[in-house]
Amino acid sequence: MRKKIDLMAMVLLLLLPFGAMAQVVVSGTVTDAANAPLTGVSVRLRNSPAAAVTDAAGRFSLSVPSASGTLEFTYVGFATQTVALSPGVTTYTVKLQEAEGRLNEVVITGLASSVKRSNLGNAVASVSAKELTGTTVQPTMDAALYGKFTGSNISANSGAPGGGISLKLRGITSLVANSQPLFIVDGVYYDNSSINAGLNSVSKAAGQGSTNFQDNPSNRIADLDPDDIDRIEILKGASAAAIYGSRAAAGVVLITTKRGRTGKPRIELAQSIGAQWQLKKLGQRDWTEEKVNASIGPNAVPLFRAANGKVYNYEEELYGNTGTMSNTRISVSGGNENTKYYTGFTYKSDEGIVKRTGYRKSSFRLNLDQKITSFIDGSFNANYVSSRADRGYFNNDNTSTTLGVSFVSTPSFINLYPDANGNYPDNPLAPSNFLQTRDLVTNRENVDRILLGGTATVRILNGSKHNLRFIARGGLDQYTLNTIALFPRELQFEKNGNGTNGASINGTTISKGKNLSAFLVDNVDVSKLNFRTQVGLTAEDLDQNNVVNTATQMIGSQSNVNQAGSIKADQAVLKQNDRGFFVQEEVNYQDKLIATLGLRGDKSSRNGNANKLYYYPKASLALNVHRFFSLNTGAFSQLKLRSAYGQSGNFAPFGAIYLSLPPVIFNNTAGSVVDLTRGNPALEPERQKEWELGLDAGFFNDRASLEFTYYNKTVEDLLLKVVVPLSSGYTDAWRNVAAIENKGVEIALNATPVVSRDLHWNFTANFWKNTAKVTRLDVPAFNTGAFGATLGTYRVELGKSPTQIVGIGTADDKIDPVTKLAVYGNGEPDFNLSSYNDVFYKSFELSFLVHWKKGGNNINLTTLLSDIFGTSPDYDKKSLDPSGQKTNGEYRLAALGSTARPWVEDATYFRLREIGLSYRLPKSLFRNAADVRVGVSGRNLINVFKYNSYDPEVSNFGSNAISSNVEVTPFPSAKSVHFTVNLTF
Repeated sequence: MRKKIDLMAMVLLLLLPFGAMAQVVVSGTVTDAANAPLTGVSVRLRNSPAAAVTDAAGRFSLSVPSASGTLEFTYVGFATQTVALSPGVTTYTVKLQEAEGRLNEVVITGLASSVKRSNLGNAVASVSAKELTGTTVQPTMDAALYGKFTGSNISANSGAPGGGISLKLRGITSLVANSQPLFIVDGVYYDNSSINAGLNSVSKAAGQGSTNFQDNPSNRIADLDPDDIDRIEILKGASAAAIYGSRAAAGVVLITTKRGRTGKPRIELAQSIGAQWQLKKLGQRDWTEEKVNASIGPNAVPLFRAANGKVYNYEEELYGNTGTMSNTRISVSGGNENTKYYTGFTYKSDEGIVKRTGYRKSSFRLNLDQKITSFIDGSFNANYVSSRADRGYFNNDNTSTTLGVSFVSTPSFINLYPDANGNYPDNPLAPSNFLQTRDLVTNRENVDRILLGGTATVRILNGSKHNLRFIARGGLDQYTLNTIALFPRELQFEKNGNGTNGASINGTTISKGKNLSAFLVDNVDVSKLNFRTQVGLTAEDLDQNNVVNTATQMIGSQSNVNQAGSIKADQAVLKQNDRGFFVQEEVNYQDKLIATLGLRGDKSSRNGNANKLYYYPKASLALNVHRFFSLNTGAFSQLKLRSAYGQSGNFAPFGAIYLSLPPVIFNNTAGSVVDLTRGNPALEPERQKEWELGLDAGFFNDRASLEFTYYNKTVEDLLLKVVVPLSSGYTDAWRNVAAIENKGVEIALNATPVVSRDLHWNFTANFWKNTAKVTRLDVPAFNTGAFGATLGTYRVELGKSPTQIVGIGTADDKIDPVTKLAVYGNGEPDFNLSSYNDVFYKSFELSFLVHWKKGGNNINLTTLLSDIFGTSPDYDKKSLDPSGQKTNGEYRLAALGSTARPWVEDATYFRLREIGLSYRLPKSLFRNAADVRVGVSGRNLINVFKYNSYDPEVSNFGSNAISSNVEVTPFPSAKSVHFTVNLTF
């Protein structure tokens, strides 16, 4: 018994505050500008270890040595507030304002903690709700991120409503694996898969080039409603993302949704109505009999004569639909000191610029915060989404049947319109009548998704010098994706032996992701030092089952897959179990010197040895120079130097560690054969190592701030499928054979140039640049992606950029004597520059975002195809041939087979991404019962580029690691205008 008592005494000594000598207890309440209490606000006595955290009612209490000094209040998304203690006063009410100066805000950076930006040892980008959705209505969450933070490269694989965005952070992080960051929503791991609908069975797009992501699918982050989001933190590199270990090589995006605050119910209603139309029109070629004979052939001349001068504006017919857009939003929030709630509902309906395309989504969210006892708080998040996206039939194909390919294959004098009975004529010059295809083909994605998450926080100790919290968190992300692709048998390319006599392709994906974690967070103050220790265990599981049934030889007008003469089933099952731990220690010397050291350990069923732990360390140091001595310059108000190092990982492609057994039919008996790709159980995860240096400076009492970051990121043990000797019995195998180095600079300037009674101006400018180089390659240099060296392809070569674009060439192209290829460009841009402005004048608000991307090349195969079929709008211009003899079309076609130069184009652009003007009506008009704001806004209204197609921001291969700058007749991008009314009660 005595031993037990001694043991308990030792534990208590460890947990009790060190050297408690409190003389005065001060307490109070912390609220926001609307007087709603704030939970979790950090309260510290400056230059002292005394500290506390507000509870669910916004209350705090702490012991201080005397009734003098300064209290400092910090909270995520709010400016740091200070209050001077007064003798005889022990109760204080503090009102925090939303952060304007970036250096004063608090950001979420880890699994269980947040930190003042002024104390960060690495760069973390933040996007507030105001920046995300405050200017205009956003089509999807990921599309709303364009140009709003440094270090990103964003492109779209389709302009179709419903998404399809590729987001890369700080350059290339893999040669073959998924390049998308890890998304976490309120602590729940959020799946962002892009799942093909099986259109390849008709388009045969995988007959050449990459076999992946040519069905122009959306990605599942589009399911998240941007209007639900309160804040986004982006951990772009390993120095910040190391705490997420093996899933964080491509970065981490932390999303926090809106929550309720104490007070009377707050009701917000918003309705927007808008329209979208084609971003850029190219026009059509003007035909003569001589041009028809030269470009198409003598067989087409009678068709031209039969048209008798009649031409059809097929660009307008195909892409000229003015798509109506509607977004309805309602939210209700409020609560008391024990219970706070937030609920929101959004219904979105966007019609595409191509008829029979569009996107509809219903999203319902419920967030609850509950004070369970005096020392236990709980939170709960639930989100249900139901959506339908009609994507159209676009992008690459090898059957000339997609809408884009058949459109550029058809001259404007061919009549493709149906007769009075609705019968479409066959296209005499192409395999497909694209108007018939548009009107009869279905390519649809239906999604039902539920997201559940919960957190329990137990305050084991809550003293002035020592507090200990236990945090338990769990999440569930489950969805069913149904893809439907219907190709009726009356289509030109399906009937009369041209195709498969109709096709019905039905895919079902059931995905369930779970994550559980438990943490201990211990804060101890010793003299002038604060120690924050975090330890935790994590578990993540993913179970995804995709089944695609392809039915051909359809019976009559039936569309069910069982009403067919031939049925083929494909199934892909992905099961993954990850387990990990992390420890982290932060030492803070009076907010002057802040050091962090951490370690993540992970094991996964995706690794060759599922029980082997892989370790990912991190370390950072921040030095707040201005806290050591007064700068006394009149301009400087803050100056911080920072340095950070970290590692993170990336899994091998699913199944790479195994030897698969493809099915086979032999002598009418089903069986399995050994695959020709050898599994490799010795595969190591791809590993990212990053050094980061930077400085943050505040000027003019933090009216302006500057953030500068330089990083050097090396991704080692990159995986490739390499050729092995045939004597081994296999043709190829997976190996860790390469490394890439990324170096970059990021600069962010934030300022409030004007603050007066009637005028307020907030300004942000972002600059970022990344350069990459292959630093290790254990196999010979190779070409990858796109469609071969004749048209331009990517080449992975030691000492060169992994996104360099090469191709065949002439002597004028400076051919490399070893490779016999010429370098024509790089998919990576030279730099990006964006600027966000928010101007308030009395009751008016004007906000706008401009974005300039300099450099970066695309492989433009839309122009190639239109040249081949003689339909290029600029075919007859003479702006390319230096001699002035050949037309543009003749010049480019003459180069086909001798040089790839004409197809590699500069993708520089400048665009006004967002602009909005709103007016807040006087409350007196509504008897002070409502706050009403009306406005008009737009997206992509100004676009300046020389790129010879619809939009340089394009990607035929979706989220592929490298080949994301290839265009093959995509669904064109759109510009839009919205009229909005917002009411708040």
